[in-house]
Amino acid sequence: MARKSKALTHRTQRKGRGGRGECFGGMRFENLRAVAFLCALVVIARGLGWAQGSEPTQNSEQNSGQAPGKELPDAPGESKKKKQSGNPVEAGLKKARDWESGWITGEYVSRNRTLVTPTREQREVIYLRETLTTPEAYIKRMFAAGIDQVRGTPWQWDDGWGGYAERFASREGQFIAANSLAALGNAKLGYEVRYDQCKCQGLWRRTRHAFIRNLVTYDRSEEHLHPQWALYGGAFGGGMIATAWKPSPRNAFTNGGRAAAEQVGWGTLLNFVTEFSIEINRKQGVR
Repeated sequence: MARKSKALTHRTQRKGRGGRGECFGGMRFENLRAVAFLCALVVIARGLGWAQGSEPTQNSEQNSGQAPGKELPDAPGESKKKKQSGNPVEAGLKKARDWESGWITGEYVSRNRTLVTPTREQREVIYLRETLTTPEAYIKRMFAAGIDQVRGTPWQWDDGWGGYAERFASREGQFIAANSLAALGNAKLGYEVRYDQCKCQGLWRRTRHAFIRNLVTYDRSEEHLHPQWALYGGAFGGGMIATAWKPSPRNAFTNGGRAAAEQVGWGTLLNFVTEFSIEINRKQGVR
C-alpha cells in the first residue's frame, strides 16, 4: 500500500510541475536519436541482404511451383482460402474472426507442410511482414502498451492518452530494434525464423512443442535444433536500446535482461496460439 501511495505521489507531483508540456519530456531529444538509430538499423538490415553466406538456394520451386522470392515456402496463406458464402455479411463476420490468417499469429508453417529453408528475398519479406507491413505488427504492441498503462509503468508517464502514446511508441521502437537485430542474426546463422506446428497429437505434446520451439530453432538443414541465440540476443539488445528514451533510473543491462525474460513469456504464448489456431477458429465457426 505504501508503494502504491509513493507512485501516486510521484505522478501527482509530476502533473503539478509539468502539466501537458512535460507529457513527452522523457522522450524529447533522446527519442529523436533513437528513431534515427532504428531507421538506420532497418536500412542496414535490408542493405546487407541478410548476410546469408553459403545458404542453399534450393527452394520453393520444388514445393510450390513459384519463382523464388515471390511466394514464401510453406506459408499458410494459400491453403486458407475459404469457399465464398452466399451471405456477404456472414462471410465478412467469418473473415473478421479469422485472426489466424495474420492478425495475430504471423508467419508459420502448418503441420501438413515440410520446412524449406527460406531464401534471402523470403527472409526479407518475412521481416517486413512481422515488423512493419501487417496489422499484427502493431496490434501486439498496442496490447502490451495497454498492460503497461494499467500497471502505470513507467510511473513518470501520464495515465491518459499522452502516456499511452508514449508507452506504445516505446514498445514499438523496442520491438523494431529487437526484430531487426534478431533478423540479422538469424540470417547470418542460417536459422529458421518461422514457427512450425507440431506434427504430433495431444494437448500436452503440442503445448510442450510450442514452449520448446520458443527456446530452440532449426538450422539450414531444417533438421538440427539450436538455441535461439539471435532471438534472445535481439530481445536483449532491443531492451538496451530502449533505455535511450525511457525515463530514469536507466540501466541498460537491467532493461535488456527484462526484455529477454519477457520474450520467454510472450513468445511461448504466441506459439501456443499459433499451434491451436485451427481449433480456436473452429470454436468460432470460421472452419
